[in-house]
Amino acid sequence: TNSNRASSRPSLFKLFFKPNFAFILLFQNQSQNPQEQTSFSCSSQSTSTSSSLEPVVVPVPIHELLGRTMTVENITNGMKEWSLEDMSAEAKTAMSKKEKAILWGRPGYLTTEEVKVYSQFREWLLKQDQTVKNTVYSFTEAEGEVWTLTRWLRARKYVLANTIAMVNEATAERADPRKADYYPDAYVALGVDPSIYVSQYPQLYAGFSKDGCPVFYSKPGRLNIDAVEAITTIPGILNYHWHIMQHDYTDRMLKYKEEHPDFTRFECVSVLDLDKLTLGQLGSRTLDIIKKQAFIDSLCFPETMNKMVIVNAPRFFSATWGVIKGFLDARTSAKVEIFSSMTAAKAKLREIISDDNLPSDYGGTAESTTSILAREAASGKSGRDRLLSEVIYVRSTQSLKFTLEDNEEVDIYVYTKAIDGANFRIMNSSKKELAPSMKVKHTGSTSDKEQASVIHLNPAGRVSGVKEIKIKAESLKTRMSSEAYLVVVNFYKK
Repeated sequence: TNSNRASSRPSLFKLFFKPNFAFILLFQNQSQNPQEQTSFSCSSQSTSTSSSLEPVVVPVPIHELLGRTMTVENITNGMKEWSLEDMSAEAKTAMSKKEKAILWGRPGYLTTEEVKVYSQFREWLLKQDQTVKNTVYSFTEAEGEVWTLTRWLRARKYVLANTIAMVNEATAERADPRKADYYPDAYVALGVDPSIYVSQYPQLYAGFSKDGCPVFYSKPGRLNIDAVEAITTIPGILNYHWHIMQHDYTDRMLKYKEEHPDFTRFECVSVLDLDKLTLGQLGSRTLDIIKKQAFIDSLCFPETMNKMVIVNAPRFFSATWGVIKGFLDARTSAKVEIFSSMTAAKAKLREIISDDNLPSDYGGTAESTTSILAREAASGKSGRDRLLSEVIYVRSTQSLKFTLEDNEEVDIYVYTKAIDGANFRIMNSSKKELAPSMKVKHTGSTSDKEQASVIHLNPAGRVSGVKEIKIKAESLKTRMSSEAYLVVVNFYKK
């Protein structure tokens, strides 16, 4: 039993608001300033308190507002050049309220005042050093100037002072990761094989949407926080997040841009699968990870959510979605769709993603996410053929069983921060020991900044020649609560 599980009698706040706050944070990069009133007006001096969803088009010609010399300046993005007039060309086009909310602040749909702020932001950026420019162009200049700058401006409602402050804060936040080149080696970033981490918190990119956006699948309902804490640290998780954003995600978009030069939406479609999610999983430790990752995304990679589809939403989440929407602006809520039924979700996903890009477990014909994760676990530095990782909770005794194929052999490791420790034995079905017993105990502190202890249960060589293996753990001390151990089994072909 996990001794850190939530109380069986949570308060109403915890029951309805605290769990869902985790998901509010996931949307936060679309609604940057929760203190500000939702507004689609803009000012270079102060924030408007208007709650109107429709931009006010100032009936003043752009050349009078900005000066004639500014109107001839063209802004190149891929195969298209934008004049300042182009930036507001579609602002008066008849659109639905939802379309206006989604297209607000994008090139072609700016108000006259927003074009003015855009130009001021661009002039300010041109005067900055390369470090600041790299903050804004985090996905490189291939994204295109107009798309990059309007993305940052939307994040601060086209308030120039707030946008500049955001860029400066983001530059400071990126300082340490920048020195490490944003951790190009995922293994070094995490301090552990990434496949082991992902096995306990399944998340992956798979395919592209019809608009060309990478599609990210996350399964927080299968997150085991005890396992995550046993294999890595909070700094390690954040380093890995930087790796994903600056190397994995960015590389996917740049490759797509190279193949499709007219691609401009450097955004992501997210599929959030809440299958098996419970209130108990959303404790303070889980929220801490989500909050810190969301902070990085909202500050350093603003306005990158193209669409979020939440599937297998449990009752406690669906019932309070109306409350969550109150924390979000219209643009964000327009991008989010929630389904408790996978059947309905699959139909929506097929509208966004073509069948050959949509994994089969979500209604398409592409490789399933389960298969992708298993295949990726078998690749890389480990050389293994497959991976098994499972947490066991030991108060007195606990065991784990698994089977080997005829041509397989295994290496077995245990990751833990258990202070009291346990004695581990590897046995066959006849209870014969296959390796000397090992004492497994964490020798350091339980700080979330300190790596867990890793013990190799069979250091003399891989185990083979048996069909079934049982790993038995016996606590070294009498305990009132359990300690967590992540058992990792690497399977190899002989």
